[in-house]
Amino acid sequence: MRLIVPFTLVMAVGCILATGCVALTNKNTVNATTAAGFAPFSNTSDPGLNKTINATADSTSLLKGSLRVSIRGITFPANLSVVLDNETVGTVEPTKPLYLMVPEGNHTVKVCVRSVCERENVTTRFGRYVTVDFSERLQRDVEFLDPFVQPTARILECYKNGNAISLNVEFINPSTKDLLMSVKVSCGYSYIDDRSSMRVGESAGGILVQNVKGGQRITKTLDLYFARGESVSYDYPVIQELTIK
Repeated sequence: MRLIVPFTLVMAVGCILATGCVALTNKNTVNATTAAGFAPFSNTSDPGLNKTINATADSTSLLKGSLRVSIRGITFPANLSVVLDNETVGTVEPTKPLYLMVPEGNHTVKVCVRSVCERENVTTRFGRYVTVDFSERLQRDVEFLDPFVQPTARILECYKNGNAISLNVEFINPSTKDLLMSVKVSCGYSYIDDRSSMRVGESAGGILVQNVKGGQRITKTLDLYFARGESVSYDYPVIQELTIK
């Protein structure tokens, strides 16, 4: 019996120590599993996200913003170039907007027809959709931007100016070449002669010459002087002749 008791005590102490070892081993195992499970999540998610964005945006930039360019209000057929930061990136039509994925930041967007460009500054951000519509600006210049328009001139307005009328004449050059343009303008009028007290019919005329660069329009003023008399009345002036060199 004396020999059994010590052996039993030894066995009990051994079991307690063994149990402590097992518990310590399990604790270390749990900690290692948690770290191993967390580390791959942190290391693999970002590269995967970057690759997806890069593949979608086809760029080395990490973040992209959506940009839509349109000219939906144009009434004439047009296929216009779109320039982003001085680089042509595509074309836009009245019924077909241009969609782009653009790196985050400040950019300059231009829509060009021939040598004339409308410009807009935009800021793109990841997750945001930016729309630029050039319709209103282009529609204002529809006569000028229409690809079928030839170099021409027109009288925008006229008004009485003392013993004359002043005309605002607009020269339009939609071509790519510089042109020397001249117009011959006339205006019929009548007045009451001081000496005879009779109404007399006359015509006033003038010539306006202007050098117009390609893709530009210029407005100049021309004065047409009347003979002195009373009760002057006049017709709306007309362009009799347009010369282009």
